[in-house]
Amino acid sequence: MNAQVKFDYTDQLIVITGGTRGIGRALTEHFLRANAKVIATYRSNDEKAEQLKTEYSDFSERLILRKFDVSNAEEVKTFWTELSANHNNCSVLINNSGIRRDSVMASMENSNWDAVLDTNLKGTFLMSKEAVLYFMKKRYGRIINMSSVGGKLGLPGQANYAASKAAQVAMSKVLSKEVGKRNITVNNVLPGFIDTELLADLPDEQIKEYKRQIPIKRFGTTTEVANTVLFLASKEAAYINGASIEVSGGL
Repeated sequence: MNAQVKFDYTDQLIVITGGTRGIGRALTEHFLRANAKVIATYRSNDEKAEQLKTEYSDFSERLILRKFDVSNAEEVKTFWTELSANHNNCSVLINNSGIRRDSVMASMENSNWDAVLDTNLKGTFLMSKEAVLYFMKKRYGRIINMSSVGGKLGLPGQANYAASKAAQVAMSKVLSKEVGKRNITVNNVLPGFIDTELLADLPDEQIKEYKRQIPIKRFGTTTEVANTVLFLASKEAAYINGASIEVSGGL
């Protein structure tokens, strides 16, 4: 059930935003094990980044950590300028940076609406915009957005999160049509309830209720998500463009 699909990303550079925690950490691990060079970005948690670096010290020559805010246009521009100057083999961008600030809409702080939309949606826009300019020169690239079934389900208390994830899918559909002729594909992976620290703050009763709603009756694993991402990032997925693939156990 949790076996890793075998892919070979030798000589390819993969950029994973939010790549030091949760699903992003799992993606970093799986791409490293598939022989890729990975730039894992993060915004603020130095402790988690250092833990990742220590845990995967065997891959130290192929793991690069970069700290910046994906919602800051200047910082994103600087990141891609430096990447372009130092690497000519970046082939995949995975927009995984995401946050939650849950609250019923009537009492949601404006700042929590802005924070979620800035990171989850604006960050995807800024990173994808710069990636497209890089990939167009190569006439090849893969952009994969880690969206969520929450954008479709509309879970109570997640108006900001659901809006950001639904908008990711809509934006990706447009971008996929704009860049497909350049051999650049843009797709979305929509995880359901995946067993990560993002769910750690949920009450036990809520966890039980969510599991009751899932036809497979369990939360998914990060490996199951990573297997899907590795396929979409591969050359074998060349004719999949503008798609949204759910990894949700049937929600």
